[in-house]
Amino acid sequence: MTRQDAVGRAERYFDEGRFEELLAGLVAMPTESQAPGREAELRRYLDEALVPWLGRLGFATRILPNPVAGYGPFLLAERHEGGGLPTVLTYGHGDVVLGYEEGWTRGQGPWQLARDGERWYGRGAADNKGQHAINLAALEQVMEARGGRLGFNVKLIVEMGEETGSPGLAEICRQERDALAADLLIASDGPRFRPDRPTLFLGSRGVINFELSLALREGAHHSGNWGGLLANPGTILANAIASMVDGNGRILVEGLRPPAIPEPVRRAIADLGAVGAAAGPAVDSGWGEPGLSPGERVFGWNSLEVLAYETGNPARPANAIPAAARAVLQLRFVVGTDAQRILEHVRAHLAAQGYGMIEVAQRTELMTATRLDPDDPWVRWAVRSVEATTGTAPAILPNLGGSLPNEVFAEILGLPTVWVPHSYAGCSQHAPDEHLLAPVAREGLAIMAGLFWDLGEKGSAS
Repeated sequence: MTRQDAVGRAERYFDEGRFEELLAGLVAMPTESQAPGREAELRRYLDEALVPWLGRLGFATRILPNPVAGYGPFLLAERHEGGGLPTVLTYGHGDVVLGYEEGWTRGQGPWQLARDGERWYGRGAADNKGQHAINLAALEQVMEARGGRLGFNVKLIVEMGEETGSPGLAEICRQERDALAADLLIASDGPRFRPDRPTLFLGSRGVINFELSLALREGAHHSGNWGGLLANPGTILANAIASMVDGNGRILVEGLRPPAIPEPVRRAIADLGAVGAAAGPAVDSGWGEPGLSPGERVFGWNSLEVLAYETGNPARPANAIPAAARAVLQLRFVVGTDAQRILEHVRAHLAAQGYGMIEVAQRTELMTATRLDPDDPWVRWAVRSVEATTGTAPAILPNLGGSLPNEVFAEILGLPTVWVPHSYAGCSQHAPDEHLLAPVAREGLAIMAGLFWDLGEKGSAS
């Protein structure tokens, strides 16, 4: 058998309807980690969908309880072919966001995979059941093409709580560091840069949400009697935020700004071309850090966004000076940002601007930024493999504009991380009408078969 045979097997697996049948069974399990009472479904996904499949592929499997009480378990699996062979760790999550059954306008609702042209509708079809199923199915086809061998070792971790913030994932990886040791991570999540261009991303921006609040007195007071006499917390908070990020979206807090974009990162971003989803809004050319391209702004720089702002009662405003105001802000940030001192920088800035009375409180866990060097040898290897399969040079995102728990693999396990997404930005992954694009899924199977074949060739040459 040859590389071409392995890729062809993966494509036939799709063309013969076997992947669609597999994914339909996965989507049918309502593994909503955000919904109470779904604990049995989270466990069933591992027990009934993944463990038997992995067993047929020669994996030894373990299901571990979550070290954080009240959250779904973890599946660890390993197929060991020999010492001295490359070892790849792969990852997926079997949980999904809420189904929102009443909101679906296409397909047959969240728990039934339904084909409509090139779109396959169903909750988890894109995030993340479809994506890790593509990878495992490709692995299976390569193993069959090689007569029951891969030529490398494989380890797998599947979590059932990613949509609730991956509780316990870091603890499990610390606890099982030796069991999860590998040469690199190859996994799939998130969107391609464009649906028609294969994509590799090498990390993700970090993220933290924090709240600014100012309470000046008990109760509101009539604006006719007290206007001009009482400080308005809404006005003060608005001006405080304006001192942090200007009217064009430029970050004004020095400690929240990243260092200069490294040259390999700048080159990778420049190769992407135009940024912005075809089905999304037009990019605002004057927004964000001056002098940066749109790609550099989302993949190479930080963004500080006001997510919510409240003072008084906006739905039914009273003619009164409000007593308090609050806002929730979010910083998404790249490698090099002083992440552990973000709130410290915010407080120091506000105090220096005369707004020291404003309270600053963390609203979400800090998710750390990660980024593998685009010139890393593993990246160059993956680029050659994808190009050999598709005839197209993949887009290389130094990091996602969004965030995922890549720091667990990059920092706790110390792995180079290469992500190969099989979805696209318009897939409605956290909304009704989530779907997988069939052409992307088919090409994804071929790409992963090529990558796994080439990894086996590395093993044969070592």
